[in-house]
Amino acid sequence: MAFQGRKAEMIYEFPDLLPNTDSTKIGYANFQKRFGKSGSVLLVAIEDNPTTSLSLFQNWYDLIQELKKIDGVDTVVSVTSIFDLVKNTKDKVFEITPVIKSRPETEQELEEIRIKIEQLPFYRGLLYNDSSGASLIAITLDHDIFHSRARVPLIEEIENKVNLFRKNQKIPTYISGLPYIRTEVTKMIREELGIFILLSVFVTALLLSVFFQSAKTVITSMLVVSIGVIWYFGILGTLGYKITILTALIPPLLIVIGVPNCIFLINKFHSEFKDHQNKMKALSRVIEKIGNATLLTNFTTACGFFTFVFTQNPLLIEFGIVAFISIMFIFVIAICIVPIFFSYFPDPKTRHSKHLDKKWILASVGFFETIVLKYRTLTYLITGFLIAISLYGMNLLKTTGNVVDDVPNSHKVVTDLLFFEDHFKGVLPFEIAIDAKKPRRATTDKTLKKIDKLYGMLSEYEEFSRPLSIIDGVKFCKQAFYNGNPKRYKLINNGEKTMFKDYLPNSRSNQQWLSAFIDSTKQYTRISVQMKDIGTKEMEALFAELNPRIDSIFNPEKYEVLIVGPSITFLRGTTFLIENLKLSLAIAVVLIGFIMMLLFRSWKMVVVSLIPNLIPLLVTGGIMGFFGIALKPSTILVFSIAFGISVDDTIHFLAKYRQELKQSGWQIRKSVLNALSETGISMMYTSIVLFFGFSVFMISDFGGTRALGVLVSMTLLVAMIANLVLLPSFLLTLDRFITNKAFTEPLLEIIDEEEDIDLENLTIKKDRTTFVEQPQEEEKT
Repeated sequence: MAFQGRKAEMIYEFPDLLPNTDSTKIGYANFQKRFGKSGSVLLVAIEDNPTTSLSLFQNWYDLIQELKKIDGVDTVVSVTSIFDLVKNTKDKVFEITPVIKSRPETEQELEEIRIKIEQLPFYRGLLYNDSSGASLIAITLDHDIFHSRARVPLIEEIENKVNLFRKNQKIPTYISGLPYIRTEVTKMIREELGIFILLSVFVTALLLSVFFQSAKTVITSMLVVSIGVIWYFGILGTLGYKITILTALIPPLLIVIGVPNCIFLINKFHSEFKDHQNKMKALSRVIEKIGNATLLTNFTTACGFFTFVFTQNPLLIEFGIVAFISIMFIFVIAICIVPIFFSYFPDPKTRHSKHLDKKWILASVGFFETIVLKYRTLTYLITGFLIAISLYGMNLLKTTGNVVDDVPNSHKVVTDLLFFEDHFKGVLPFEIAIDAKKPRRATTDKTLKKIDKLYGMLSEYEEFSRPLSIIDGVKFCKQAFYNGNPKRYKLINNGEKTMFKDYLPNSRSNQQWLSAFIDSTKQYTRISVQMKDIGTKEMEALFAELNPRIDSIFNPEKYEVLIVGPSITFLRGTTFLIENLKLSLAIAVVLIGFIMMLLFRSWKMVVVSLIPNLIPLLVTGGIMGFFGIALKPSTILVFSIAFGISVDDTIHFLAKYRQELKQSGWQIRKSVLNALSETGISMMYTSIVLFFGFSVFMISDFGGTRALGVLVSMTLLVAMIANLVLLPSFLLTLDRFITNKAFTEPLLEIIDEEEDIDLENLTIKKDRTTFVEQPQEEEKT
């Protein structure tokens, strides 16, 4: 598995959130086939106008030359490398000529450059902001490198060049664009993955040391989870999946989930050994008794993740599959490693089982018993009040989804993005694809005028930058025809067609514009815009307003207009993801309820067992609403994860309760208290480990991951209290209404330790082929 794990790589692009059948994804795929990949432009900007200072302009010019030399950089465009169109009357063509042929060395040269730039409206709003003076560099990266691990050193090399410029000029510089945002997020995921694994190991090892005070217990448990983490990477490598922001959470989850497995197994081993001082019999009973219950608890936890497979979301499907396999493997590893290792270790000493008699644990369990016996009515009232308040809080929940949603506001990724939004209206690609439905219609005067009208409409929205399309090339050609007069930067009118007809077909500049913004049939064209990073709700409202206005310009019977682009795909995918996560939670509840039905054969018991695990989810949802924690992909995971884990305590408790019922002769009160007394210790141990284990996510730089740590920890803590107080209270209050004979005869049998036969006391009578249990001796050798 370690060998296979070498193949696991970080994802170097936005995760695929939409299914292949989604219309938005299909539309964007078709757009890329016609016009090529988009979203591979990195932007660098400064606040100052470089044409106002000779030294600044020279260093800005030198920076561009250095950036062009970097392997992996295709093109670099800025005010120091712009081109002009010049009319060649002899050959009847427009020729491309550089505005700046060499590095300016005098103020007079710089002044001439400044005047020339101001006379070229084509670049206004694209490469510089004429009101604030801010100027940018647009760097197009090689597509193959952009989507590989080589992107990280490429971005870092660009950053180093920019930082050197900033240091020399002593002015702020800003970097943004999808390549930069994706790279920085990938680096954060990679760094946090290692930190979370180490912290999870440290926290769980520390808690095990405090609980058990045994190096053997700590080493064995850490070995189990370490193997589990290695197998996780092996699974990724074998399946060919990449590490995403979701799958990066699995290693620490495995550690946090794997350690409770070890706790239940080791607690049972110490408890058994304390009773009869026979190590091998104790280990055998650990496998037979706790093994089945632990298998079921791990299976229900894994099912909580596996339900993501039904979402039709590629990101969640991979997450669900890898999590399910990893969690089941961690059970197999634990059930093998723990008994094997303890079979070789010396017999436990008295001090090793003292953790079963810790005063604070016994006092806590006693406290819960008192509440169950004397304050059930108060418990129900408080529970009802919490449910009512939580439901109100859930009504306040808001849904959001931004490209940098989980990145902290103080991070350079966010601050630089805000700069570009203030000065250039954003950096996220927003593409409008126009299908004229007939060849050559996309270049007709009528279509060009419609595009120009759409320009005016888009200018009304603060969310959009200045558009760029084929009409900008046409306007630039008209300006060139009139010898560079900026007032002539307009569309060609009917009276000018005759003058231009000889120039346009022959101009290389025109051909370049055609290839970038119109297909070979001249049926499809595009309008490229940059937009701000707005949330999914704002995006939906914007689309609802834009679509009818676009249809009023482009008659749907003659034109098909689609809004596409990587940012659109991501934002719509986020909405799709949230809806599917809600579905996966519903499926998880039904699936786990079905498993409980197989285990207990009583729908009444299923309902009673699910309630204590659903209430913590309601409480968490209410808290999110009251404290303004938005519902987004990272936070909605809380519910499925917490539900799958919290139901484990319910299974352990009810399995023990059923054993006690059969042993006590159907005495419900005694059975509940005995079950609470025995399972309460392990439940509290595991809940403490889970609480602090998930707390390591609180140090994350990702807001969603940090919220995940807080919310899951809190949910599991509430779930522990509910399972220790509410579940026993229900059993005592409803007693024989929910506890019937079917409950004691499950379809999935968990062997009862009180009814098994001691194999050491079996003998074979010579005259019969039956086994008889002999009286147990006081001393055993």
